[in-house]
Amino acid sequence: MQAKLIKSKTANLNQRPYQPRGRQEEPYKINQKIRVPEVRVVGDFVEGGNAVLRTEKAIQLAEENDLDLVEISPNADPPVCKIIDYAKFKFEQKKKQKEIKANAAKVVLKEIRFGPNTDDHDFNFKLKHAVSFLKEGAKVKAYVQFKGRSIQFQDRGQLLLLKFAERLAEAGTLESMPKLEGKRMFAIFQPKAGGKKKASS
Repeated sequence: MQAKLIKSKTANLNQRPYQPRGRQEEPYKINQKIRVPEVRVVGDFVEGGNAVLRTEKAIQLAEENDLDLVEISPNADPPVCKIIDYAKFKFEQKKKQKEIKANAAKVVLKEIRFGPNTDDHDFNFKLKHAVSFLKEGAKVKAYVQFKGRSIQFQDRGQLLLLKFAERLAEAGTLESMPKLEGKRMFAIFQPKAGGKKKASS
């Protein structure tokens, strides 16, 4: 009897709740998984675009149109549902998320540094690099670094950055006016809409 009891306890300890691998819970309840007695259906398939229906009736309406009843607002009273193609809806959602991630990953910020007394040769050299960066789709952060007493020449830094913005007008646009932070005055430029431009021959 004691041996059986020990065996039983050991068996209980070894038991773990079943967790299916590779399966993710659906973010929305659909069709028969919607267990409430009635729902508010919104969209083109009900009169006036808004109607409270028995859940079975709403599911039947979706099936008649070869679509799905999807619960989009479960906390409402009654829960709000929409009749849509759920597979297509999920595909579009994933596509949007991928596009957002891809666009976020593509944003590159290049920095270009000036001094308040930058000469024309250095200015044009850095301008050429900035144009190249913008045409490649990167943002450009241009800044004037002030050292020691040169901070009193803030107006020179502002004029230099505005001149830089004027010369970059064909390749990029100024996001905001030059701004001073600590001993740096900076301006950020973004590429002009239209993507990369072909280099002129």
